[in-house]
Amino acid sequence: MNRRSFLRAAGVTGAAGLAGCLGGSPLGSGDSNPNVVLSEPDRDKQLESEDLPYPAWGQRVPDVTIPAPLSDEDVSVRDIEGPHFHTFFFTNCMTVCPLLISSLRKVQVHSINEGYDDEVSFYPVSFDPARDDAEAFRKEAKQMNIDMDAGNWHFLRPDGKSEARRIVDETFGVFFEKQENGDKPYMFAHTSVVLLVNGDGYVERAYRGTNPDEQKLIEDLRRVRNASE
Repeated sequence: MNRRSFLRAAGVTGAAGLAGCLGGSPLGSGDSNPNVVLSEPDRDKQLESEDLPYPAWGQRVPDVTIPAPLSDEDVSVRDIEGPHFHTFFFTNCMTVCPLLISSLRKVQVHSINEGYDDEVSFYPVSFDPARDDAEAFRKEAKQMNIDMDAGNWHFLRPDGKSEARRIVDETFGVFFEKQENGDKPYMFAHTSVVLLVNGDGYVERAYRGTNPDEQKLIEDLRRVRNASE
């Protein structure tokens, strides 16, 4: 199975299916890759990173640049220094996205409390640029208790609908599909994934599912941080 075939298969399941079909966080198993610190995840032996639609263990993140509205700068994803996290979301989400953001926020809180906040950064990417402007990100940060003063959290926003499709879906391989919601604001069905990426731009872990375990995120991050010292 190739990436795009897997992506199309995931896309037809709808929001509820996407929330459940991608499973839980993988665990290391032992195979090595010179580009990463963590061992290969324990998953179906017939499933390789190349079979997944998004960049997974041992693969490099796409060579894309995405605006960061709150700092008024562009972020080259492959050039981010040090271990960092990505997830893909929209601020009007009322189900999965708050859980994804909350898991990363808890890692941020741990990094601040333990004094390594300058060693890790967070780059959630919106796929709803029509609504997710700088003001929406400020509101999201306040509602989710994100510490923007720490300087390690950066909301990324593709420049328009077509760029969101190109960057998030076509380049990162993260499925999303707009769904009308009657007279209420539109929503999205989308893949739920958090990526832990090392300072060389290679994915250490792709955590799949709706509510990543922050303790697992923290422990995997610790191992990646220690290896870079």
